[in-house]
Amino acid sequence: MLRGDLDAVMEVQAACYPPAMQEARAIVAARLQSSAATCAVASDAGGVCGYLFAYPSRLGAVTDLGAVFDPAADPDTLYLHDLSVAPRAHGAGLARALVGRLLDTGRARGLRHAALVSVQDSARFWAGFGFQVSPAPDAQTGLATYPGGAIYMTRPLHQP
Repeated sequence: MLRGDLDAVMEVQAACYPPAMQEARAIVAARLQSSAATCAVASDAGGVCGYLFAYPSRLGAVTDLGAVFDPAADPDTLYLHDLSVAPRAHGAGLARALVGRLLDTGRARGLRHAALVSVQDSARFWAGFGFQVSPAPDAQTGLATYPGGAIYMTRPLHQP
């Protein structure tokens, strides 16, 4: 993902989330700046049509909705914060490609876990990538910043 992709990223976000879950452009730009190596876009003939923001974190830490990333100095986890694919590109396998690419990035960085907050009834989708609901007492404050039904999920990056 490049800074020049931000207009398209904001359009994809608007197409995928209700207003209460849309994050400000300044926050999105700050996230890209803080962790560009773990942010990716997918494109089709019409341009950017999907994205995934992630950053190196610690297991159990949750980024509040609308907060900037705070990459950990000693990360053990790739935190997947926001995956979106524009409706025009649904069914093209872009979400799977974006997630696969960033899980590979996490492995290459020596991280042991991946984690995320499942929203909009997406837990079944994430379970298809090996994520499981994970009790995390430290995550409760962050989870409370999301609309109802947010679930913390984790998976090992190196499956046996």
